[in-house]
Amino acid sequence: MRSQFSAARPAAGSLTALPPYARGMRIGLFGGTFDPPHAAHRAACLLAMHRLGLDRVWWLVTPGNPLKDTRGLAPLQERMAAARALARHPRIDVTDFEARLGSPYTYETISYLVRRCPGTRFVWIMGADNLRSFHHWQRWRDIAALVPIAVIDRLGPSLYATASAAGQALARERVAESAAKALPERKPPVWIYLHGLKSPLSSTALRAARSLPRRTAQSG
Repeated sequence: MRSQFSAARPAAGSLTALPPYARGMRIGLFGGTFDPPHAAHRAACLLAMHRLGLDRVWWLVTPGNPLKDTRGLAPLQERMAAARALARHPRIDVTDFEARLGSPYTYETISYLVRRCPGTRFVWIMGADNLRSFHHWQRWRDIAALVPIAVIDRLGPSLYATASAAGQALARERVAESAAKALPERKPPVWIYLHGLKSPLSSTALRAARSLPRRTAQSG
């Protein structure tokens, strides 16, 4: 899978540019292809920012998802521009550093950040649909051991996400929503399920709608 990504890994000792950070800051990490970005991405991050007391949220626009077909994926810089246009918030940073890091794998991304930014309180933010497939991610248990995780409720996936393989495996590490403000300070593995966002928007569905006219024209 790695061969489909052309970004080169930084040489030993080199540094990849990152958004602002500092020891003690609480920073949410929200990764995805953002193809296209949509209002539910922004709403989920604002909800997490408020409930968890985050100083900033980084949108990590990935070069591609190893678990999905990346054929037809919009160019990275187009997705970056669209994400920036949508974010429109002084505390949301849109970055492509993952491409420059040279890996599409979340474990490697988070591992790099934890080493690079000691003392920064990172929290991984993901939708409930991702919790359902989390056990398929490379080294998912190690991801959970690196940073606290905030799972954001979504319309539909919330009904079965906690019954997923990862949800069951990490059930004992879940904390109550009332403890949300303390989550960034907790030692992982620890995670929380934040309710309140009920959006039907999906990048997958929006991509399908985007390609439909093209397919119809070709078939005609």
